[in-house]
Amino acid sequence: MNSDCIFCKIISGDIPSYKVYEDENVIAFLDIFPIRPGHMLVVPKVHVDEFQNLDDTIYQEVMMQVRNLARKIKDVYKPAKVGIMVMGWDVPHAHIHVLPMEESGDITSRIYIEGAKTRASYEDLEKTIELFHT
Repeated sequence: MNSDCIFCKIISGDIPSYKVYEDENVIAFLDIFPIRPGHMLVVPKVHVDEFQNLDDTIYQEVMMQVRNLARKIKDVYKPAKVGIMVMGWDVPHAHIHVLPMEESGDITSRIYIEGAKTRASYEDLEKTIELFHT
């Protein structure tokens, strides 16, 4: 636990939340600034800043609950899609946003929303793929 982390305070019960799910390793609660009703956060109880640094067991448990809750969102809200996103800018504690989506702009990059996307050149793609194979 990190005493400065708002999610750790939610996990410990020091800050109230609207819990959707909880077990010994994972908690899920409603986002207080939802993109759409039903928008929730799935959070490992262990304090780890970035999701890729979670140990395999906790990562799998988090993602199983993401899937279970996405199914529940689909059943309850009947959205066009259920989306997930991992950002970590606002709270430095690994977490996954799970939310009902009615349009692609519900979760996407500002670059896409503003129409400023450009196709990558083959040269750029080749350079990028080389980085992953070195």
